[in-house]
Amino acid sequence: MEKDYLKDISEIRSIMEKSSRFISLSGLSGVMAGIYALIGAAIAYNLVYTSQDLVYDQLIIRDVRGNVMSLVLIALSVLLAAVLTGIYLTRKKAKKQGLKTWDESAKRSLINLMIPLAAGGILVVIFYQQGLIPMIAPITLIFYGLGLINASHYTYRDIRLLGISEVILGLIASAVIGYGLLIWALGFGVLHIVYGALMYFKYER
Repeated sequence: MEKDYLKDISEIRSIMEKSSRFISLSGLSGVMAGIYALIGAAIAYNLVYTSQDLVYDQLIIRDVRGNVMSLVLIALSVLLAAVLTGIYLTRKKAKKQGLKTWDESAKRSLINLMIPLAAGGILVVIFYQQGLIPMIAPITLIFYGLGLINASHYTYRDIRLLGISEVILGLIASAVIGYGLLIWALGFGVLHIVYGALMYFKYER
């Protein structure tokens, strides 16, 4: 009798968890986003930095302002590919689990993610206009991490740890400016692949 009671409580908690959290997010979308970010970082690296006898603590920037439109196009392409892949894989997972892709928890997750991202985006524009270009990579990592921490209240808790990791990397990148692009690739590329894979094997296998 007691076992049945505990089982009922467990099922009720599970239902409440599903209704209050966005759990349709696909881990594979994180893996793909990481791959796209690494490809974009590699292209940006070849565009911005010299490649002959390169030493990371002596990086020479060619002309970032002259290449800004190309960098923006690379960033937008990576973002678009990641978003479209994420939507497709998340919808596929939701359909398989019999869940809604877009519900109240998904809406809350997106809103809490976008608030820090919007603030960070505005700050990036301001820093660019003031010539503080080396700070753009750290800022994007920090505010993206804060967005993930915010959104983690309405989706998987694992996202919170990813957000904290991104913030830490952003702070490191702000202290070692010459490694900005490299650390950016680590944060948006490698960490996404690692955490996406972990989420996939933890929740989807």
